[in-house]
Amino acid sequence: MSRIGKKPIALAKNVKISQSDGMVKVEGPKGSLTSKLPDGVSMVVSDNEVVIERKSDSRVDRSYHGLARTLVDNMVKGVSTGFEKGLEISGVGYRAEVAGSILKLVLGYSSPVEYNIPKGVDIRVDKQVNLMVSGINKELVGRVASEIRSLKKPEPYKGKGIKYAGEYIRRKAGKSAGA
Repeated sequence: MSRIGKKPIALAKNVKISQSDGMVKVEGPKGSLTSKLPDGVSMVVSDNEVVIERKSDSRVDRSYHGLARTLVDNMVKGVSTGFEKGLEISGVGYRAEVAGSILKLVLGYSSPVEYNIPKGVDIRVDKQVNLMVSGINKELVGRVASEIRSLKKPEPYKGKGIKYAGEYIRRKAGKSAGA
């Protein structure tokens, strides 16, 4: 039995969960999310917890058991507390600003880079170099943070670029002076 799949999901008082035709809908104070459950997995809702059960002991159903539980748990956490991912910009003259639904980044290229912020994601900029990507969908928040980081990955010599908050960049030694 899957160690992750057999753990029950605790529901907060202000979170409602429903299932119909293999679709799971979770509603909470921050919004609502829907997702499709895999075929070999079912969901049982009791008073204040949800248990994910598999229909058979086949290899495919066992592999989807833990996945389905994690996806539903992320939906419950997202509509109740939300998710955040931090980014840091380092480099002389590098900065960011949000204008409406567009993130404008100055990253040392000849012109500023513009990134369209998708719906369901909020980006805050502090001191022009710290970005906070937040939203209720964990997958979307992580994808947006990854796309922003890929615009200028940190380089190993001076560490210039966009990195995740708390990420360690391994530094390389530069050229040594001639003898």
